[in-house]
Amino acid sequence: MNAPHTIAETALPAPTRAAMGQSHIHESARAQVAGAAHYIDDLPEVKGTLYAAPILSTVAHGTLNGVDATAALALPGVRGVVLASDVPGDKILAAFGHDEPVFALDSVQFVGQVIGLVVADSVMQARRAVRAVKLDITPLPAVLTVQDALKAQSYVLPPVFVRRGDAATGLAQSAHRMQGAFEVGGQEHFYLEGQIAYAMPLEQKQWWIYSSTQHPGEVQHWVAHALGIDNHAVKVECRRMGGGFGGKETQAGHLAVWAAVAANKLGRPIKLRLDRDEDFMVTGKRHPFAYEYDVGFDGTGRITGLKLQMAANCGFSADLSGPVADRAVFHADNAYYLSDVEIASYRCKTNTQSHTAFRGFGGPQGVIVIEAILGDIARALGLDAQDVRLANLYGKDASTGRHVTHYQMAVEDNILHELLPTLEQTSHYRQRQAEIADWNAHNTVIKRGMAITPVKFGISFTATLFNQAGALVHVYTDGSVQVNHGGTEMGQGLHTKVAQIVADELGVPLHRVLVTASDTSKVPNASATAASSGTDLNGRAAQYAARNVRDNLASFVCGLDGCGAGAIRFAGGQVISPKTVRSFEEVVQTAYANRIQLWSDGFYRTPKIHYDKTTLTGRPFYYFAYGAACTEVAIDTLTGESRVLKVDILHDVGHSINPAIDIGQIEGGFVQGMGWLTTEQLVWNDKGTLATHAPSTYKIPATGDIPAHFNVHLWPEANREDNVGGSKAVGEPPFMLAISVYEALRNAVAAGRSGVDAAAPVVLTAPATAENVLKALGRLGSDVFGFWR
Repeated sequence: MNAPHTIAETALPAPTRAAMGQSHIHESARAQVAGAAHYIDDLPEVKGTLYAAPILSTVAHGTLNGVDATAALALPGVRGVVLASDVPGDKILAAFGHDEPVFALDSVQFVGQVIGLVVADSVMQARRAVRAVKLDITPLPAVLTVQDALKAQSYVLPPVFVRRGDAATGLAQSAHRMQGAFEVGGQEHFYLEGQIAYAMPLEQKQWWIYSSTQHPGEVQHWVAHALGIDNHAVKVECRRMGGGFGGKETQAGHLAVWAAVAANKLGRPIKLRLDRDEDFMVTGKRHPFAYEYDVGFDGTGRITGLKLQMAANCGFSADLSGPVADRAVFHADNAYYLSDVEIASYRCKTNTQSHTAFRGFGGPQGVIVIEAILGDIARALGLDAQDVRLANLYGKDASTGRHVTHYQMAVEDNILHELLPTLEQTSHYRQRQAEIADWNAHNTVIKRGMAITPVKFGISFTATLFNQAGALVHVYTDGSVQVNHGGTEMGQGLHTKVAQIVADELGVPLHRVLVTASDTSKVPNASATAASSGTDLNGRAAQYAARNVRDNLASFVCGLDGCGAGAIRFAGGQVISPKTVRSFEEVVQTAYANRIQLWSDGFYRTPKIHYDKTTLTGRPFYYFAYGAACTEVAIDTLTGESRVLKVDILHDVGHSINPAIDIGQIEGGFVQGMGWLTTEQLVWNDKGTLATHAPSTYKIPATGDIPAHFNVHLWPEANREDNVGGSKAVGEPPFMLAISVYEALRNAVAAGRSGVDAAAPVVLTAPATAENVLKALGRLGSDVFGFWR
């Protein structure tokens, strides 16, 4: 061990750049490029592993009379069939609504519902055997549209109503009034890595589950519940996912339970991986929504009264439909003050897949309706929609009297009064609007449109109890650092950001910090990695854990050097006291020799938040993330085809922990939102079968859909709340920037309509496929609710 150097003998170290605030590469990037990053299907398989394939219902609603697996069991390599009778614990999943069976019991509720599994020596043997299983199902009437569900009062959860002021009086006294209806479709998650689980029975009734999941703690609970054992007997591990987007928040749990039940019956490890078609047929999507509104407004476009009905197609069970629909209610204002408002939210039960979390979690379905209303108001008054949006913004502070949401939360950090005009100037919005008007006046076939839309997105789980996180930080005697936290990595860079936070807290180079797989045996009861809160929660918990270790080391060094612990600095891989500079490794080794604790846990819970789920009032969010996008599009009025021409984004991430990752999230979120609103159409036929269940019929955006002009800039201001590093969440808010695409398309449609009052609302069903654009133009028969089938 080298002798310490005194300050007199050694110059202070040169300042080093902190890890936070820098664009470090993703912690798995090199391994992913080299094909060396392991996903569950890449893991070496334990000897004796068997493979499962699901038996799917072919009927949307019916009585399940029996399952004849005789022919399947006779095929080579088939080891068994697993049905509801083989579930040793509760035959109903441990989901929030307790309304979804592990395997179908006496009825089937949608085409694609899993009735059981066939288990075989190989994947292909299992899949071939599934086709030999005979199902005896007596069909029953099925509810396949949200309109039919509303008529039948078919709900997975009771309706919710939120009111402020007197909407009826506000409407009656309004200078102008308008009614409208439209709808937006669902969206398939289309992650690169499909749903998968690998269940391994261990000794003494213990289990090791590899799950591609955003919520290992819930998978642990679900598996234990289905097997009838304690949570502590189940370990769930997830190193990384090949995408999640919300689709692996609850629904990854299904596969883990199915695999575990099969493994329990056969006493062998079981791997279950859905192929792409099965994934489409079995798993839930983004919730489709239908809207009806009655809005009053003054001559400037300011809303003076609003009645809004939102009906969510939830599928056959509750899943996360309650909080998704709640968040849609919370975000039906987006960035705008609604003085007299009445919102009715219906959670409709249909015989389709049970829809689930998807990036934005109901926020996009809330934001789009108010943006569409403001767009229609602007057309009705002959005003530029940007001016109408500015007129309706929340006030900047309490002095305006326009700063409290309809759910009674004060908007204390509003930056849109500065951000929107800045984007308007940098994107040359007014000049380009004039150029587009001139273009449209001289071109009869190709019409252009442009729109700026903002986003105000609340950050926190609306269920207050989930806003907590834990982490472990271990410092080893060579000075290297290992971190484990409750969040999961799905490609969004969470592990990278957490490593940066810990590196700065300990003053060590980033490459000395390793974040390990999410593991329920290390950090218990972790919340899902969702609600854009992964870094906020887990980054802060890891920071606190690292701070505890740092404080232990600082106390030890101050004892050696006879100074106060507050005088000790950790930077550049060195520990600096007023008297001495030592390397971090040297301090760690000396501390270990003196029996100083070199590991710690950290725990964080989000402050200030509270929420009454009965009245949907309170402060459900710690802060808001803001942003705006300016998008220009073109449509072909003869074919209905459209193209995004230019995109300019100005987005608020606070003080970015990793600008490259944040910009990547903004770009990716925008493009995914663009897909939701333009090309990604889900179609169920009149038998309840999802017809768009493969890349041949379901179209996500590709590289050719991304415009060459795609500019992203970050708002420079730090988070006004005390968040880790002054940062803000970035996972979900950018998704809603793509609503500018939808509004630009509606403006282009308005320019291309013939024989229609220019002030009339533009009814454009989303996604704005070529067919739906032609309908909006009046070139095809109107069928407002057609795609719901």
